[in-house]
Amino acid sequence: MRVLFVTYPAIGHVFPTVPLAWALRSAGHDVLVASAGDALEAANAGLHVADVSPGFALEEFLQSTAGELIARLRAPGEIDPMDGLRLFAHLNDHLADGIVRTADRFRPDLIVFEQIFVSGLIAAARLGVPAVQHNFGFVRGTQLRELTVSMLAETMARHGVASVPEDVPTLDIAPPSMVEPERDGWSMRPVPYNSGDVLPDWLLDGRERRRVGVTLGTATVHINGLGPVQRLVVAAAEVDAEFVLALGEVDTAALGTLPGNVRVVGWVPLTALLQRCDAAVHHGGAGTTLAALNAGVPQLILPDGADRQINAGAVRDRGAGLTGTAEELDTAVLRRLLEDEKLSGVARDIGAEIAGMPSPASLVPRLEALTG
Repeated sequence: MRVLFVTYPAIGHVFPTVPLAWALRSAGHDVLVASAGDALEAANAGLHVADVSPGFALEEFLQSTAGELIARLRAPGEIDPMDGLRLFAHLNDHLADGIVRTADRFRPDLIVFEQIFVSGLIAAARLGVPAVQHNFGFVRGTQLRELTVSMLAETMARHGVASVPEDVPTLDIAPPSMVEPERDGWSMRPVPYNSGDVLPDWLLDGRERRRVGVTLGTATVHINGLGPVQRLVVAAAEVDAEFVLALGEVDTAALGTLPGNVRVVGWVPLTALLQRCDAAVHHGGAGTTLAALNAGVPQLILPDGADRQINAGAVRDRGAGLTGTAEELDTAVLRRLLEDEKLSGVARDIGAEIAGMPSPASLVPRLEALTG
């Protein structure tokens, strides 16, 4: 079976699909990932990747073609959901030609498309092959898909597609206790993938005191700066715990002299870090949120746009963590994160729930059956 994966051109969207791609490869199937920009990082996961738009840079493209829309989406306060849908439609339309061209060449038997990138569904309709939607967090993807498709009539016509199926199997990686079920949803365990690395000795050694993992994801810190981290560093100085700042390739000179209990590590696989932490502080990205839940640790989420308010709300409402703004971050909040037994108990329960969800490998036979 030949399987084409289609994703939004960003790491946070392609990484959640890697475990299923691995499972299909391990079962002997031919897998190709079609995307662009930072999502080409999937090649370092040992997957074959097709670049549907050579030279594409997401941030440059968005600023040059949708600058006002991006400004509204990144402004403080409530976000108009329709602005997000317009952005998704804009990106789908721009990359659809390359995605359809890749599908025409690869001739897949099945297309798996990440919930935002419905151009994969259009390619499947063009070829007459089944498609499966792959969700990546707590946003319910069925309505998102339908609304985005409704904005792409010209894109569909350009590729000779009159309509796409209304009912599409949906791989839902959110813990069932935290979301409403998707229509035609197939629950699948969110196996965190955040690349590999040689782990440092300090991470493998036993720790002498509690540890908190801190990250702002792969994009936020470059867009919004280190403001939240600066507040955290000040508050952390009075907390009896080690704080590990995993911020990637970022200049942290603006943080000044750090307290003795704050460690800056640059890049370290988030899964390995959180498995050796007692709590997490982050921006609310879906992958980070699920990685913390997978590790069974309570989390403090400082959401800053996109779907992050939804992810933060799901964690807060389930009782597995706290949410707030960077301005509200202080020593008392960090102490509660580490000391509230109710938060940590719920986080452990969700970790156990995730461990019991169907693995990506167990879903392979169901995917195979779709192709007849």
